[in-house]
Amino acid sequence: MDFARRTRSCIAKSLASGELRFVSPACLHLTMPWDFWLIFLILGVILPWRGRHRMKHFMALPEVGGRERIKLYLSTILFQWSLAAIVGWRAFARGLTARDLGVQTTPAVFLVASVGAVLIAVAHWMNMRRMGRSRHPAAERLRAMGARLFPRTTAELISYVLLAVTAGCCEEFLFRGFVIAALFHLHLSSWVVIPLSATMFGVAHLYQGKGGSVGTAILGVVFAEVRITYYSLLPVVLWHAVLDIVAGVAGAKYLVGQESAMENLNSIQ
Repeated sequence: MDFARRTRSCIAKSLASGELRFVSPACLHLTMPWDFWLIFLILGVILPWRGRHRMKHFMALPEVGGRERIKLYLSTILFQWSLAAIVGWRAFARGLTARDLGVQTTPAVFLVASVGAVLIAVAHWMNMRRMGRSRHPAAERLRAMGARLFPRTTAELISYVLLAVTAGCCEEFLFRGFVIAALFHLHLSSWVVIPLSATMFGVAHLYQGKGGSVGTAILGVVFAEVRITYYSLLPVVLWHAVLDIVAGVAGAKYLVGQESAMENLNSIQ
């Protein structure tokens, strides 16, 4: 029996026994298959460890050039698409549908996503510009990371944009698509699903430091609300990608402030 049918059967038994809203703990164990538990382990433990380890290694390099940045971008793209493909395979194999995962859209949702993307791009650009004039420790940390991570040349920029689009598609599918769908199929309330998925998203970004991780978790709450409201990942996929693209482009211009970065990126201001 697949995951979705097992869940419905277990919920029906719980309701018949008088548990009106939530499935019993024993039933929760039965309705979460082993491969879903493994995916949650990867997303909640292995992925954060990998991110922090890679960032620590990258920041410790004596010098970072364009070749190293492009290599980092492309390896991350390959890893994220591979992980998303495996998770998607197991999700569909266990009976989750495209609707469950938010892989659908309508003209109205597309309009919301597009308008939101424009507003987010403008607001984030202005915020990055403001941070460029700040000497706050958070801005200094971002400046130090940006000096090594943000694109400087056209080739780096192209690779970086591909990375941003990949992060938008894959991370939103993993944390707002799969995680939310799997938790809802355990018959958990949105009051549990939203903070839990957002916390996992924040922990996955611990490589940005504690402040960055907390900020990302808060963003995860907002994104989860939008995904649930519209039954679609499209808005959050687009907004996530826009946030990352603006961070890289505006960050290279205003935070890093090196002439080479400004010369290569000035034309797209």
